[in-house]
Amino acid sequence: MTENEISYIVRGCIFKVFNNLGPGLLESAYEAALLYEIEKTGLNVKSQVALPMIYETIRVDIGYRLDLLIEGKIVIELKSVETLLDVHHKQLITYLKLSGLKLGLLVNFNTDDISKSIFRKVNGL
Repeated sequence: MTENEISYIVRGCIFKVFNNLGPGLLESAYEAALLYEIEKTGLNVKSQVALPMIYETIRVDIGYRLDLLIEGKIVIELKSVETLLDVHHKQLITYLKLSGLKLGLLVNFNTDDISKSIFRKVNGL
């Protein structure tokens, strides 16, 4: 499957979780529910995946974690905040650069309209 095909399925799962739970819960609640919904589709999904930082020639394991990694191709960064800040978008772009992956979705579940709170980010590699 391509990143686009996978992200289409994942977006459907995001909508299902939001429609069932609504806004206002902790990020961890949305992560658990979304993990469950994505697993039900048959996609390979891992949560809290360690992401090392490579600086020049050294590898530093300092505790960065991807919220969800789908099929080893797409990073999902989940938030449940009043307002997404520029730094949240930049965080996902940096995770994509560090991981060498092409596509990520930034999702803020603390919203009235989930369709306006899913942001697609592409790593220019």
